[in-house]
Amino acid sequence: VLIHLFLCMFCSSSECKGEDRVIQRPEDVTAAEGDTVTLDCEFETTDSFPYLFWYKQEANSFPQYMLRCSAKNVDKAPELDQKRFHAAIKNKSVPLKIQKLQVSDSAVYYCEQKCWRK
Repeated sequence: VLIHLFLCMFCSSSECKGEDRVIQRPEDVTAAEGDTVTLDCEFETTDSFPYLFWYKQEANSFPQYMLRCSAKNVDKAPELDQKRFHAAIKNKSVPLKIQKLQVSDSAVYYCEQKCWRK
């Protein structure tokens, strides 16, 4: 069974500036059930404490919050399979690793950077 994952990205908040952006590669991934895949999200920011979010959008549905990463911790949605989904900020990227891929993982995945400057 082939599983397709698609990637989108965006920055939000009035505090994000022109130099704040996220870049996801590759733009789509096809893998087999049981595989491990990593969806990368690079970011550029002048924010000292960036927050990066991952969302999953299944067909005919709204994007669902998966997790939030900061330099200090990762907060995952309670319903997220804690053992299969992992993310952490590494340098200027926040890769999302999905283990033991399931058919239900087929979706569009969004990486978002939120800016809160003081």
